[in-house]
Amino acid sequence: MPSDDRPLNSPQSVTRVIRILEALCASEKPVSLAQLSRVLDAPKSSLAALLRGLADADFVVSTDSVYRLGPAAFGLGSALLEARRRLQSPDLVREGMRRLADRSRETVLFAVRDRDGSMLTYVDVIESRNTLRFAVSIGDRRPLYCTAGGRALLAAASDDERRRYLRGLKPQQLTGSTETDRRRLASAIAEAQLRGVAQTVDQASDGVAGTAGVIHDAAGTVLGALIVAAPSSRFEGRRKELAELVRSEVVAISATLGYRKPRA
Repeated sequence: MPSDDRPLNSPQSVTRVIRILEALCASEKPVSLAQLSRVLDAPKSSLAALLRGLADADFVVSTDSVYRLGPAAFGLGSALLEARRRLQSPDLVREGMRRLADRSRETVLFAVRDRDGSMLTYVDVIESRNTLRFAVSIGDRRPLYCTAGGRALLAAASDDERRRYLRGLKPQQLTGSTETDRRRLASAIAEAQLRGVAQTVDQASDGVAGTAGVIHDAAGTVLGALIVAAPSSRFEGRRKELAELVRSEVVAISATLGYRKPRA
């Protein structure tokens, strides 16, 4: 049985208050103290004390020994939504791009999938300060199959959409390394789905490597792909590092936009 005698004003108690509210948000029905204890892996005694405080402030309501969100929680939720509305999505994405550019020291791009579904368009870019760097203009378009951003977008699509895309694909050999075999492309996209990032080397252009992941909004819609582009000569020694940087930043930006990853 979990046990904890930390004071109620400890950092862990603050975290538990947030997790209690998240658990009540995620549940379609009122939740008992025993259920919360199991879900949060926390002692009932500590949770009961926190729930009393939340009830006193109208953040939760207790009826028949079960708990649900109270009026103050919904008021806070409305205030947070209004605050997020004032901070427009492009501003939050741009802020994340700056963080990633500072950490990676490489060119960072944001790309969206075109309406025809076969191409992506770069809609924002922060260029690296390195003398040797990847440069692209806003509005430039690239095929999905041979770019890290495109493969990340395909990895986030439905199975049916991916199958339709690959079935109708007529890939071109853009470089000596461009993958054009549909089965191997499907495997690369599946790997990107598993890892949370896609990585390509010399696929769309010689000497260019990319690492990309997708950003979701509060509704779970894919807004676009966040991409780090670097010269291939620098990429190989930083492959794992860049993958982790991109993976953590797409999670951070998506969370800022209100996205909550579905539970498995």
